[in-house]
Amino acid sequence: QVQLVESGGGLVQPGGSLRLSCAASGRFSSINRMAWYRQAPGKERELVATIIGGTITNDADSVKGRFTISRDYGKHTAFLQMNSLSLDDPAVYYCNADMLIMSTWTNYWGQGTQVTVSS
Repeated sequence: QVQLVESGGGLVQPGGSLRLSCAASGRFSSINRMAWYRQAPGKERELVATIIGGTITNDADSVKGRFTISRDYGKHTAFLQMNSLSLDDPAVYYCNADMLIMSTWTNYWGQGTQVTVSS
């Protein structure tokens, strides 16, 4: 069974940092695009950052200069380094990836990890 498992969420004070991880497991041949989304209560899911090959895109203007997406290709893992967290950042953060399974590209979501920012 193919799955994405996020970890690293938690409670942090304003100005603090967290590093989220997203590990892909199961039987797949390749992973193309990996991305992080977030969804705050009462709001739509928002694309935060994307990484495809060596190209990184910070899709949310609010995180530019503070969040960095990266990837360990050998371990099929993506990361989101979040610095200078603010009271606007709390949300459930989701990993998303396009994975090649049996010659078919399929999009997968992780279960999400909660990020809380509070003093």
